[in-house]
Amino acid sequence: MHAGSCQCRAVTFTVQGDLPTPNACHCSICRKQSGHYFASTEVKKANLTTTGAEYVTWFQSSPKVRRGFCARCGSSLFWDPPRRDWIAVAMGAFDGPTGTRMNLHIFVADKGDYYDIADGLPQNLA
Repeated sequence: MHAGSCQCRAVTFTVQGDLPTPNACHCSICRKQSGHYFASTEVKKANLTTTGAEYVTWFQSSPKVRRGFCARCGSSLFWDPPRRDWIAVAMGAFDGPTGTRMNLHIFVADKGDYYDIADGLPQNLA
């Protein structure tokens, strides 16, 4: 089990089981939402338990995706395609070791010009 929270701890969550390998999204929407690129792992919704859900505010960022953040402290927490059985959870929101490693960069054609990706991981333009 892996636990996490927003910065103010109004929203806490647990994920049952091992965390899948995360990816880093460099699209302009993720960069604006998170302040940089957004690293997340996709977990089955059935394996995610959230407390303080009344503090999660959802922003519909596209017709297919909504983004969840804490209404009290503003922490980015979730990337949710509601019609899917999984949800992406922000890697930075987990407490302690996660036992997983980044495996992919996506939407690198949109990445900011102020940084380089030099970790040797695969990079998808879209």
